[in-house]
Order: sequence, then C-alpha cells, then structure tokens
Amino acid sequence: MATLRVSSLLACASSSLHCNPSVFTKLQSSPRWAFSFSVTPLCSRRSKRIVHCIAGDTLGLTVPKESNAPKITIGAKDIDVVQWQGDLLAIGVTENDLARDENYKFKNPLLQQLDSESNGLLSAVSSEEDFSGKSGQSINLRLPGRRITLVGLGSSVSSPTSYHSLGEAAAAAAKSAQSRNIAVSLASTDGLSEESKINSASAIATGVILGIFEDNRFRFESKTPALEYLHILGLGTGPEIERKIKFAEHVCAGVILSRELVNAPANIITPGVLAEEAKKIASDYSDVITVNILDAEQCKALKMGAYLGVAAAATENPPYFIHLCYKTMTKERKTKLALVGKGLTFDSGGYNLKTGANSKIELMKYDMGGAAAVLGAAKALGEIKPFGVEVHFIVAACENMISGAGMRPGDIVTASNGKTIEVNNTDAEGRLTLADALIYACNQGVEKIIDLATLTGAIVTALGPSVAGAFTPSDDLAREVVAAAEASGEKLWRMPLEESYWESMKSGVADMINTGPGNGGAITGALFLKQFVDEKVQWLHLDIAGTVWIDEKKKPTGYGVSTLVEWVLRN
Repeated sequence: MATLRVSSLLACASSSLHCNPSVFTKLQSSPRWAFSFSVTPLCSRRSKRIVHCIAGDTLGLTVPKESNAPKITIGAKDIDVVQWQGDLLAIGVTENDLARDENYKFKNPLLQQLDSESNGLLSAVSSEEDFSGKSGQSINLRLPGRRITLVGLGSSVSSPTSYHSLGEAAAAAAKSAQSRNIAVSLASTDGLSEESKINSASAIATGVILGIFEDNRFRFESKTPALEYLHILGLGTGPEIERKIKFAEHVCAGVILSRELVNAPANIITPGVLAEEAKKIASDYSDVITVNILDAEQCKALKMGAYLGVAAAATENPPYFIHLCYKTMTKERKTKLALVGKGLTFDSGGYNLKTGANSKIELMKYDMGGAAAVLGAAKALGEIKPFGVEVHFIVAACENMISGAGMRPGDIVTASNGKTIEVNNTDAEGRLTLADALIYACNQGVEKIIDLATLTGAIVTALGPSVAGAFTPSDDLAREVVAAAEASGEKLWRMPLEESYWESMKSGVADMINTGPGNGGAITGALFLKQFVDEKVQWLHLDIAGTVWIDEKKKPTGYGVSTLVEWVLRN
C-alpha cells in the first residue's frame, strides 16, 4: 500500500517457487520458471463456512480454532413490547422520544409503560445519567427477570447507520449480561413507512449479528456469547420483513468472512490460502459459482509482468490469481460486472521498506482488505442467488517481500496490455497488481468494474478513517455506487479525477512511473489504475485504506461487502 503506514484458512499445500530474477519487461528475455510442490493435506473442514487448512510447516505453529460466527434465530414479532418476556429489551430512542410533561413524566407511551413497570427507575436513571437520546448514548437498567437498555438515536433517524448502531448496542449489552434471548424495538415508529420499517428491522438485525461476533480463533481462552434468539418488535411481520432479515443474515455472513480473512495474520493467510478460500466458496455454491485459479506460470503466459514483478520476491509463498464467476443457469440477459480486490496478503514495502513507529508494518496483513471484501461479496451472493447478473470476482493475490529475486526501485515492469511502468517506489505495489487484474477483468467482456484497494495513505489524510474515496469518470456509475452505499450504511465520498495530475506520472524511460510527487497521491493512484481499464468499460475505484480497519478497537470492519452486494442487486 503506497505510503500508507498504515483471512478460511490455510493452504493444504506448502509450495516453493524458484525463478531467475526478472521484472518481466520487453527489454529482457523471458526467465525460466520451475515449480516444486510438497503436499501436506492437513485440512479440517469442520466449518461449512470457512476452510481450516493448516500447512504442516506454518510459521509459529499457529492453528486457528474453528470460526465462532454467531448462530442466532431472528424473527419479527407483533407482540406488546412491555409484555415481552426475555433476558434483555433494547429500545431505540430519539431525543424527541424523551420529552417530559409538566410532572416530569415521559410523554412517549412506551417509555411511560416501561417507567411504570420499573416504579419510576427508568426515569430516575435517565435523569441521573444525563441521558438525552443523543447518538452514542445508552443506559442500562436491571429489573427482576430482565434488563432494559435505552439506546440514543439522535435528533432523528434518517439512515441505516443509526439502526446498525442500535443493533450493535443491543449486542454489546447482551454480551455483557450473557443474555440468551433479547428483543429490540423503537420507542416510536411515527413517520416510518412500511418500507422504512422493513429496512430498519434489517439494519437492526445486521447490527446485532455483527456486534455479537468476535474473532477468537487465535485466543487460548475465550467466552462464547450466549445469545441465541433476537426478536424485533413493533416493526411489522410477514414474508417481506422475514425475507429482508434473511437477506441481512446472508450479507453478514459475507462481512464476517471478510473480517476473518483480514484479521488472520500473514503466517496464516497466504496467497495460496486465499486461493483455497475461493475454491471453498465455489464448492459451497457450485450451482452458481465457478472458480479458476492461475499459478505464476499461467500468469506469465498472460504476460502479467506488473503483478509477477511484485510477487517475485515471495519465493516461499508464490502468487495465485483468483477468478470466481457467479452466473445462474437461467437464460435472461445478464448484466456483466466485475469486482476486483487488491490481494496483498502481506506488504513489507519491498526495498522501499516500511520503517519507523508509524509505518504500521505489523498491520499489513490488512493490505488484502479489498480481496476480502470481494470474496465476502461472492459468499453473500452465492446465498442470495440473484437473477439477471453475471459477476466476476478477481484477486491478484501475492506478497510484497524482499529478496535477491525481488523487484527493485528503478526496475521497469510490463503489464499485460503492453504498457511499461518504471517502479520508482516498491511500496506502491498494489496498483501494479491491480493493473493486470483490471486488464484481465476487461477481457471477460464486463460492462462495469468496481475495484477496492487499501491503496494510499493520502485518502486517509483526506477523508479520515470512516469514509472511503470513490474515483470514476462515469457520473452514472458514481450515482449507482453512492446509492448502494447509502442503502447499506457504508460511507464513501466521490473524489476528483484531476487529469492534469497525470503529467506528474510520466517517466523518462517508460510509459509511466508508479507513484507521483506526493501531493494528491490518492488521485494519482486512481489515475494510474485508469490506464489499464478499457474505455468502453464503466469503472470505479474505491480507496478503502482508512475504512478497512478500526485502530481504536484493533479490529477489521468488513467494509465494502454490503455496498458491493447492494450494487450487484441493483444491476
């Protein structure tokens, strides 16, 4: 990942790749490649959702435990909230819901009833804790037989994010109390259309599922959440809301897969492991998904010099080019889409080594966050099975390491479309792998492409840790993706593709360099990728360098999966 100082598991084969040093340029003769494989099948397929395959010589002898993704029964119920019996009741309240009358009693009918049930404790605690219903606030009240949690939604609720937060807060309270049976409701549904109620229920379910999940595969001891049942009250019942909740469960499964892929360290997730995970997805959804994995020799035949140049130093963990294709057997015309994810399972920076306290080299396991989002979306779509669309999921997986065979600053590599690149910074490697991946995607005859990459530190400087940057020359595609992100509750912002900045990317010896002078780095990174996209193809680049990881919580987000799935369904 360029200047950013800032997984499902393991290969059933231990592979070593031996090659003559080369950067695959037109100026050099083709090197000879030889492969030797030592196969040690130690796969445990205990989990239906994630491959647990550990190579016999895994560094550190670390064997992850089985995934503990939550298994919750979720249903919408049309019963009186106050009469509901269970361990924990979470109520989402706006600032208006907390209005009081002249006797300092709640005006809201539901809060009135709950306060009466608690003999005034709810009112007293909310006053004592200065709970005003602002976003991020919550209070907990323990009563005989159950707990009540009030969660602030702000002045009004206008986006899925608020309902996600309500679900997450309910999950946090359930984990703390080890609750088995919880319910979530709103203090008021005034002004909500039937469609809004259904979408709210879906967002609440999403928040609970993702909020209760903890990745404990690498801990010696861990506490498994007790939560088994979630009831969503007061938002309606029937097939439509149940379908939407089931949809949320499918998307969450993809998000959790993405989080686990990102969170697993580089000695667990290698390019070969990522390829195994892709094969597992194709196996699980063989009725709609096929897989093609290309090794280095096959990529060489396709003249992927930019991608193989990055991978050249990682002789112990060779590259694998992943291509999944989703397609139903129905005969209607299908919109052809591609989702391309950056797949650097570890980025040392290469000879431009990441150094210093702020380099975050220890977190460069997440430099495959784009690939994780793409595979998570593939899993979700395999569950949902939409018609009328064909989707190609593409990942050029490799490591960026240092060795005598590795790419050096000043080397020239040649992408599969013949364009030459002077590598003035080996730590701007992701765009080199994406160059060949984007060319490959265009060659599949797709109409639209979204690529996701932890590409630049510049986008974090510009937009911070919560908002991804979107770059595209297509206004229509920009509107599509922005609408999908808004519906899914993920944040992004369209950034300019300032063509004049491309002058700074010119090389004195090749067609281009791979990094610009410094300023506007997120823009020049996107302009670089644009050189490898067919002009007839609509393309959008998402720079997710800031959004893939939460520093404060030391956890991945699974960013991108929800937006990608929503976008595909809208096509």
